[in-house]
Amino acid sequence: MKLAEFDTWMRSEADAVESALQAWVPVDAPAGLGLAMRYGMLDGGKRVRPLLVLAAAQAVHGLREAAMRAACAVELIHAYSLVHDDMPCMDNDVLRRGKPTVHVQYGEAQAMLAGDAMQALAFEVLTPDDSAAMPSALQARLCSLLARSAGHAGMAGGQAIDLASIGRPLDEHALRDMHHRKTGALLQASVLMGAACGNASAAQWAALADYGDALGLAFQVVDDILDVTQASATLGKTAGKDLDNNKPTYVTVLGLDAARRHATELRDKAQSALARSGLPDAAWLSLLADKVVERES
Repeated sequence: MKLAEFDTWMRSEADAVESALQAWVPVDAPAGLGLAMRYGMLDGGKRVRPLLVLAAAQAVHGLREAAMRAACAVELIHAYSLVHDDMPCMDNDVLRRGKPTVHVQYGEAQAMLAGDAMQALAFEVLTPDDSAAMPSALQARLCSLLARSAGHAGMAGGQAIDLASIGRPLDEHALRDMHHRKTGALLQASVLMGAACGNASAAQWAALADYGDALGLAFQVVDDILDVTQASATLGKTAGKDLDNNKPTYVTVLGLDAARRHATELRDKAQSALARSGLPDAAWLSLLADKVVERES
């Protein structure tokens, strides 16, 4: 019964996020920019990060409006990063979420601007002019969490390490550091932004931070596994891209079987941290951890 309820919750919340993004991502931005933004943002993606925000907020009985804005802001940052990552100067990919990438559809300049505008929109969503559910202190905290996870110490820094590591061997420690920044930081921030919408104690905050850290790395390990075990049609993006580009991954560093074991270990670590939080309403966070590791796309 719990799994059926979880599936219903996921569908409902993903639909709510999609509706909010439909409203917030503009159609009428100048010179077709809005069309490129909406193409890169809407009608695709697993919405894992928004679901983590909303599940964490629910676990701490957080403010719904604040949590929804945080969920959409995180997804805007994630989507902008994909638009830029796919460009020829980065990963040079032509397929994302089962359709041509934004630069293929709209050109490189428009794709660059669409990503820029999506990044800025994330912080606009977090800073409404007049909202009782979003006091200025909460706006500042959410902006800080998101900016730090997306910038030089987080996602952008990890991407820089990734590009600099092409063709170079990395040990497990260096690989972990890269992916803690590139992928893990934004996933951890998703959990903490949800927690910031409520009244988590210091101990609960620390436990949720550990949960998010372990889950963020588990997500990347599974991504590396799927890149070599699934077809492009299943993934919605070009399979085998990392191997073709001679990039270090958890599979190339650890081997496939060891990478699978590591993903399970990280899932167990996330579950232990969640149990340590003592939050009675954290079932969806627990099931999301399982979902991340057991996914096939």
